Amino acid sequence: MVEASTSSIYGTEHEAFRETLRRFLERELTPNIEAWEREGLIARSFWRRAGELGLIAPGMPEEYGGPGGDFVHQLIVSEELGRCAAGASAGVALESGLPAFHILNFGTEEQKRLYLPKVCSGEIILTVAMTEPHCGSDLQAITTTAVRDGDDYIINGSKIYISGGINADLALVAAKTDARAGAKGISVFLVESAREGYVRGRNLHKMGMKAGDTAELFFKDLRMPASSLLGAPGAGFAVLMKELPKERLTIAARALGAAELAFSLTLAFVKERKAFGQRIFDFQNSQFVLAEMHTEIAYGRAFYDDCVARVLRGEKVIVAAHGNSLRALIMVLERLSPKEIVSREIATGVPLIYRLNADSTVAEKKDLAA
Repeated sequence: MVEASTSSIYGTEHEAFRETLRRFLERELTPNIEAWEREGLIARSFWRRAGELGLIAPGMPEEYGGPGGDFVHQLIVSEELGRCAAGASAGVALESGLPAFHILNFGTEEQKRLYLPKVCSGEIILTVAMTEPHCGSDLQAITTTAVRDGDDYIINGSKIYISGGINADLALVAAKTDARAGAKGISVFLVESAREGYVRGRNLHKMGMKAGDTAELFFKDLRMPASSLLGAPGAGFAVLMKELPKERLTIAARALGAAELAFSLTLAFVKERKAFGQRIFDFQNSQFVLAEMHTEIAYGRAFYDDCVARVLRGEKVIVAAHGNSLRALIMVLERLSPKEIVSREIATGVPLIYRLNADSTVAEKKDLAA
């Protein structure tokens, strides 16, 4: 069985937090995941209960309603969502607290006091509305506009593939305030979903993460006060990019957690299943493949630990963090899922998002991991 790293980035308080989180996921997520998959939506009570235990944005300072942990606590949330079979279907789930750090870093004191305690308590569910139908995540190519009108801005445009967009109470909306200024003409607004002109579209059907809502959003003459700007006008690109290395690492953490879970389930399965008079595990080729998988997971974990240590020291590791998350995802897809040795029956009755048919091509798998 592949266990979580014992590297020096984890202290005793981190492991205690991990145990609390695991028990919470076993109690609140796993028993409900099939119902939430059918609904395409996680019950809001999940966030409120998580907030009571300090599991949302665990690195948020106490003065803004958080538990006062550090970034490693947030990584543990991602790891355990990956390691929990039901977590594969839950979308961003507890990671919805990540955008709160954009508010912490760039928000006014009024914005921090207004929103952050409610995010940490689970009263407000947060999302980032950046991706658009014709430009993907190319932020400079967005067409949503925010036009100044006295003390307000009028926002018009649309977004797509917005994780948590149906449940979200507050969105960080990227819009162009100066179409001629390129990246320097993009601003971010804190927009409450109850505002007139804020319209939720479809809850999009997906191949995986079916319990996590993913929405279209439309803004029709949405009037927002200038005080809703997050950061200065035109600073939106910097606002959204600042936390990118950490966000990439949460992807890597979740992918590694999923890989470790898949390997552990696979190992247990091949030791029980028999064919041609012996256990699947006893075939020499099975042992070769398992050894290679274990080695790749261990290598990924070591690389991940190094990236985390660098981020904690304040170093910029955008390329390394992204490379690690991509590598971990491809590893799960190419090594584990195509063989379908991790299935609904093995994974305690719930599907893993990365399970593919045996005839899926490598190209398709790499596209999914991009």
